[in-house]
Amino acid sequence: MLKYQQIAEKIERYIEENGLKQGSKLPVIEALMKQYGVSKSTIIKTLELLEKKGIIFQVRGSGIFVRRQNRKGYISLLSNQGFKKDLEDYVLTSKIIELEVRKPTEEVSINLNMELNEDVYYVKRIRYINGQTLCLEESWYNKSIITYLNIEIVSESIFHYITEGLGLKVGFSDVYLQVDMLNEEEAAFLGLEKDAPKLLVESIFHLTNGQPFDFSKVTYNYQQSQFFIQANSHFF
Repeated sequence: MLKYQQIAEKIERYIEENGLKQGSKLPVIEALMKQYGVSKSTIIKTLELLEKKGIIFQVRGSGIFVRRQNRKGYISLLSNQGFKKDLEDYVLTSKIIELEVRKPTEEVSINLNMELNEDVYYVKRIRYINGQTLCLEESWYNKSIITYLNIEIVSESIFHYITEGLGLKVGFSDVYLQVDMLNEEEAAFLGLEKDAPKLLVESIFHLTNGQPFDFSKVTYNYQQSQFFIQANSHFF
C-alpha cells in the first residue's frame, strides 16, 4: 500500500472513531503535512482519494470538511474493494459452491483480456448477511495474476487477500447493471421464487496498471440488498 493510501486510511479511521459529522472541519494541508511527515503532493493525493471515496469534500478558500457518512447496510456500486467494508457492522458469511481452475469462456477471455488456453480460477459462492441470503456470486480470476486461491480465502474477503496477501494494487473497475427476473437456478440458490426481480451487477476489476484480473457476476436478493452511489460531479 502506498503512503498516501495509508494516510487516507488513518484519516478515514479517525473520522469514524470520533463520530465526526458532515461539515466537521479537518486540519488544513500544512497541518496534515506536519502531522504525517510527508510532502504536500502526498497529502494532495490523500485528499483526492478521500474525496473520490466520498469521505471528505474540499471548499477552495475555506478548508477540508467531512462528507455525510453512508447509511448503514447500503452497498456501494462504485467500490473497487468488494462490499465487505460497506457492511462491516453486519455478519457476512459465505457458502462455497465451486472453486476450481478452468479455461475461460469467450466472454470471460474478452473481459479479462486473456487467451482461451490460459487458466482462470472460477469461484461460485452464496453470500449471507446476518444469516440471510444476500447474493449469488460468480467470479473468474486470471490465474497468472491471482496465482493462488483456496476454500479458506474465498470464504472470507478475496479482495483483502488480493491487496494484503498478494500485495496487488487495485486500480479501477467497470460496472454494468441489469434488472431482470430470476431463473430457476438463481431462485433456488437465493431462496426466492422463480421470476422474482433481481439486480445483476457485472464488474471488471483492474490493477493500477490497467490490467484486468477479475470478472464477476453478482445476482442480488432484492429483499436483502440496498445500494448507494456517491457522485462528485454535477452534469447538466
